[in-house]
Amino acid sequence: MRIIPAIDIIDGKCVRLTKGDYSTKKVYNENPLEVAKEFEDYGIKHLHLVDLDGAKSKRIINHRILEKIATATDLHIDFGGGLKSDEDLKIALESGAKQITGGSIAAKNRPVFLNWLHKYGGQKIILGADCMNRKIATDGWLESSELDLIEFIKGYEAEGVAYVICTDISKDGMLQGPSTELYKEVIAETKVNLIASGGIAGLQDLIDLKEIGCEGAILGKAIYEGRITLKELRDLC
Repeated sequence: MRIIPAIDIIDGKCVRLTKGDYSTKKVYNENPLEVAKEFEDYGIKHLHLVDLDGAKSKRIINHRILEKIATATDLHIDFGGGLKSDEDLKIALESGAKQITGGSIAAKNRPVFLNWLHKYGGQKIILGADCMNRKIATDGWLESSELDLIEFIKGYEAEGVAYVICTDISKDGMLQGPSTELYKEVIAETKVNLIASGGIAGLQDLIDLKEIGCEGAILGKAIYEGRITLKELRDLC
């Protein structure tokens, strides 16, 4: 299972939210590149980079930070947050993203997301499936929908989606464990490569996610709050 640390960006700084609530913002480092380099120094190879300003503004904002990290490290970066147009996608790819995560766009503008998927393929375009009470949430989790999580994933799996990042918003930033049962259901109902995100609090959570068949696991606050050290992640990898 791939271990994928997350860097969330607001105002150019590395932050974390709780349950996606922007009012809970906590700044952990004012230099995201410094954080990314430290990850790489400990053998981390993948990075989940989220433009929270972009998610709120509905357009890419922090592509310069993406470019800095992509230029100064060899990290394989998947980038998401605010990608709503072909121009946003172009900017992200030209700034160094290896993969793109589309969540809100997939929920609200299926033709555009399908065009990306068919043009670039399922290895490059990741489906973001963020949910609350099994319903898909969008726009930095500020809006909810009536789209069922499993049906949402299945619909795009049929179109060629190979990777899905699934975040249970109720777990995000809570450090109380991930939605293992929900992920078991996704794995049982689909054949996608599932990347779990949200709630990871310790090494045992990562071991549990690997055992149920997750292809990857994204974690952030557990690292920043010292619940899991980078040395432990290196040894686990």
